[in-house]
Amino acid sequence: MTNKQRAFLSSLASKENAIFQIGKSSLTTEIIAAVDEALTKRELIKISVLKNCDDDTKIIAQTLAERTRSELVRVIGKKIILYRAAKKPVIVLPK
Repeated sequence: MTNKQRAFLSSLASKENAIFQIGKSSLTTEIIAAVDEALTKRELIKISVLKNCDDDTKIIAQTLAERTRSELVRVIGKKIILYRAAKKPVIVLPK
């Protein structure tokens, strides 16, 4: 993924609210499954890591990206943006 594509996806995600919150229990199999399902339906999602989560946000983001086979767009503070193209993509990335 190019920097231009990351910037494009970040601008789209900036208008959206986080649809998941990761808290004290950090990553569970239920959260990973829910994120995977959301990526299938939406392609682009934003996740918020709460202050009571002891794990590093970047490690959580990398783990989520690996387990959901998605692309880590950006980590900004406690926000994670993930992208996975659908079989019939709705979001058209710039070249």
